[in-house]
Amino acid sequence: MSTKAKSPDNLPNKPGVYIMRDNTDTIIYIGKAKSLVKRVKSYFREKLDRPKTQILMSHFHSLEYIITNSEKEALILEANLIKKHRPRYNIQLKDDKRYPYVKITDEEYPRLVITRNVTKNGVYFGPFTDVGSVKRTVKFLKSLFKIRTCRNMNGPCLNSQIDLCYAPCDGRISKKQYSEIINKIDLFFQGKYSVIVKNLKKEMLEAADNEEFEKAAVIRDQISSIEEIMEKQFVELANDDLDQDVIAMALNKNEVIVIIMPIRNGKIVGRDDFLMSSSKYDSASEVMFAFIQQYYGYNRHVPKQILLEDDIDEKNLLEDWLSDLRGNKVKIKVPQKGVKLRLVKMAKKNAEIIKHQKKNMDNSLMELKKYLKLEKVPHVIEGYDISNISGKFAVGSKVSFKDGKPNKKMYKRFKMETPGPNDFAMMEELLTRRLKMIDKDPEPDLIVIDGGKGQLGMACGVLEKLNLTHIPIIGLAKEFEEIYLPNSKRPIIIPKNNIALHLLQQVRDESHRFAITYHRKLRSDNIQASSLDDIAGIGKKRKISLLKEFGSVDNIKKASVGELAKIDNMNQKTAENVYNYYH
Repeated sequence: MSTKAKSPDNLPNKPGVYIMRDNTDTIIYIGKAKSLVKRVKSYFREKLDRPKTQILMSHFHSLEYIITNSEKEALILEANLIKKHRPRYNIQLKDDKRYPYVKITDEEYPRLVITRNVTKNGVYFGPFTDVGSVKRTVKFLKSLFKIRTCRNMNGPCLNSQIDLCYAPCDGRISKKQYSEIINKIDLFFQGKYSVIVKNLKKEMLEAADNEEFEKAAVIRDQISSIEEIMEKQFVELANDDLDQDVIAMALNKNEVIVIIMPIRNGKIVGRDDFLMSSSKYDSASEVMFAFIQQYYGYNRHVPKQILLEDDIDEKNLLEDWLSDLRGNKVKIKVPQKGVKLRLVKMAKKNAEIIKHQKKNMDNSLMELKKYLKLEKVPHVIEGYDISNISGKFAVGSKVSFKDGKPNKKMYKRFKMETPGPNDFAMMEELLTRRLKMIDKDPEPDLIVIDGGKGQLGMACGVLEKLNLTHIPIIGLAKEFEEIYLPNSKRPIIIPKNNIALHLLQQVRDESHRFAITYHRKLRSDNIQASSLDDIAGIGKKRKISLLKEFGSVDNIKKASVGELAKIDNMNQKTAENVYNYYH
């Protein structure tokens, strides 16, 4: 509970956190102090040294504080309050809610899930900035260790029947054995790959000694999969005992790009990049302090060493706090030579590359504004496409790009109701249905239609009907990459090597990819549902056995009667039924 203070003189000479509000009672700054009275008094001097402090105090209206037992406690509380209230003048991780975490659930038989919501339950790893990579990793671990994926353990499911789950719901694995598997997944996300492999090799030898050869073979395959992943993804260093995080940053206008490269057991195991909000008045030391404070404040592996390019203020305080989190000594170092210095330089180079890429992306939006004569920069661009075969399984897609990058959480797909084939009418339906959702899905700064004059004319008609003609819209014709604008007879030609055209092409191609992927899925689902399920004698068990053995309906079609009859649960008569159905 915070206490209001009428004057800085009334504050105690104790450690704690101070909270500044403006005249609308909005929190504008949160800070920590070893001595509240001494720290806060520095804001009320006649001459303020720093421009940022001058700006902050020009908006200051009221003050409150919270006393803590130590400066370390103040550090933790400050981080939690900044994350909760996101004050305007604090340096903070930008958009950290968009980054997913991997969670080991707090259940009797835990699951592995991807989430963006962090609660007190379960164990979390992350956040991960590469969403695609973390999805592939989770999928790999689920199939490798055969852990449950179902929400409700109400009997063996399809996964257990096709050997993708140990089926704890059916008592096929003990709680102790399942816990050992979860421990291996925990070690995997900590980067302790060699420990997992070592333990698995021990288990494999024990299984072989006990003549449990099938179990030994499964473990052998697990070892092989993990070693393959390690060879592909990790850069190995000379010292195999290194447990470090290498952090570097690059300043970019009112934000800072921060790169972190984790090194576990002497291997570089990845690279993540983050954006920190900042101003030109913030020092590099303040930005780095804020990043370390916020980055390690959430269920995250704390390494033995953190390598930085420059020293930071209050380093000892951070080291004490990090050591408490880890359970033993943590050091923050600035290397001067050797491998460690090269690692810091590598991280710095990566940060500069991302800064350059971001600058190019900003430039592409400015170029687009110029060529299309838009009133404002198109921060949000939407692309649309239709996919069907002679009107069947017709689908529409909407993709969204934010600041030049795909914003996949805003993608949408539609099953078209318009009878076909009639791409014009289907596109009209797609735009109408999407633009009627503007209350829930805000309007874009630019709409990109795949096509020329005709398609654009139809799309403009939809905007007119819905009184949305203020939304800029263009047609991008694929053959010559001509850009058509409403009420313009001649198309615009953007040079082929121009970054603005590349961005439009990316939007157009992504909408096509998203539409055709959905179309293929519907087509595939229909084929599987309408073929095997229609064959006399093929029920659920036989269908699972066939798919498990052959992998797909296409492969089943190619199989002979003899090959079909050999499958579990099959007999000669049913095998003939399957063969005759497809031939």
